[in-house]
Amino acid sequence: MVNLIAKSPLWGQAPLVSAGVTLAEVDLGQVTSIAPFDMAVPGFPAPNTVVADGAARLVWTGRGQAFLIGGPVGDWAEVAAVTDQSDGWAGLSLLGAGAVDVLARLVPVDLRRLAVGDCARTQLGHMAVIVIAVAGGFELLVFRSMAQTAWHELATVIKMRGARLAC
Repeated sequence: MVNLIAKSPLWGQAPLVSAGVTLAEVDLGQVTSIAPFDMAVPGFPAPNTVVADGAARLVWTGRGQAFLIGGPVGDWAEVAAVTDQSDGWAGLSLLGAGAVDVLARLVPVDLRRLAVGDCARTQLGHMAVIVIAVAGGFELLVFRSMAQTAWHELATVIKMRGARLAC
């Protein structure tokens, strides 16, 4: 009998550190899409915001949709359509003082305006991405199928930035 082993989207990829910027994979844990039947549901995040409750975060991902990351569904199942998205998304962290400079090369949004607890649904190169401002940098959510490509794009910019700063 075949023994299947679950692997993360970037399984085996070591963190990349260059010129004060660190790129690493983030284990998102359980990711659940929450789509309220009525938009007046208390506790649902406003556009471009994240509502945190301990380790659980409710991240706005579009009109009438948010991702519950790292928390139980709880009462949401009574007031919203709830679907498991855990296997469909990958998480990356980009931390350090130069993180915003790296993303400025790939993202068509001015991320300097984001404060911790803000988020934006945009593009990373040609890929869809959800950018979450965290202390010291950003978390990026990309489709699992695009995780390697996102890593490659970010790593290329990080290395080029490091080479420019070393001159």
